[in-house]
Amino acid sequence: MKRRAVLAGMAAATAFPLRAATQSGTSRPMSKWAYSTAGFDRIVHRVDGIESVTYAIGEGAPLVYFHGGGTFHGFEWVRSLADRFRVYCPYHPNFGESGDGDFDSMADYVTHYEMLFPALGLETFHLAGASMGGHMAARYAAANPEEIDRLVLNAPAGLISDKAAIPDWSNVAPQDMPKMFVHDPKWIEPYWPANPSPEWQAVRDREGAAAFRSRENPADTDTALREGLKGFDRPALLMWGSDDRVVPPAFAEEWQKVLPKAELAIIPDGGHLLFDEFPPAVAKLRSFLEEG
Repeated sequence: MKRRAVLAGMAAATAFPLRAATQSGTSRPMSKWAYSTAGFDRIVHRVDGIESVTYAIGEGAPLVYFHGGGTFHGFEWVRSLADRFRVYCPYHPNFGESGDGDFDSMADYVTHYEMLFPALGLETFHLAGASMGGHMAARYAAANPEEIDRLVLNAPAGLISDKAAIPDWSNVAPQDMPKMFVHDPKWIEPYWPANPSPEWQAVRDREGAAAFRSRENPADTDTALREGLKGFDRPALLMWGSDDRVVPPAFAEEWQKVLPKAELAIIPDGGHLLFDEFPPAVAKLRSFLEEG
């Protein structure tokens, strides 16, 4: 029996689909964020004891999107894909509305999704991810290539480069941090307030701690990606904003070595929150997926 089937049986997950009428928060829907989940289906499963929340919208070919290391900006950008795709936006354990899990490696998240996806009825699907979520999508695709229709990685973390580095956040002043993620600092202001509420800050602290715990030894992560994706033959798209200051576009060269057949798209002026801030990036994602 395949590993995924064994894990799916162990999960014994039960679904509770609900129409979302409020905005999202931590462990339950809340109403104080700058983005809306109105019109999405809110689907809850208990996977290996962890409450896992997924928002889904649209009809058509299934597309799963893995968010990065923070959920403060939501995922409203996927609305423009809902006429063509059924888009699933799960909150990782320890992020957003999903419950806490004792996870300390990217492999733990891969295992979680190997249990969740059968409960969502997903067998083969498009998979996209950004930043930490791009790393996660790459690791999932490496472990389960037969499930992937098309793979899209937006500024994925995980590889080592001698031409680029992720910032040392300890050297970035708190007031300067939001602008690192975008081209236009005004765009992010509603999502990352200058004087955040205690609730907002608690979510960011929880997610930041979870993202930090998921980081493995860089050399081990690099090896896992390079070895795991050898021979990966599904169509793949690498995407970067030309001005990404979190995972700089110079990393693309290393990813092209790992996925030599992948298409590379650089979005002019794009920052790290590429899909959120730049509709042309979403249009490129859509056109690539529609090629299949």
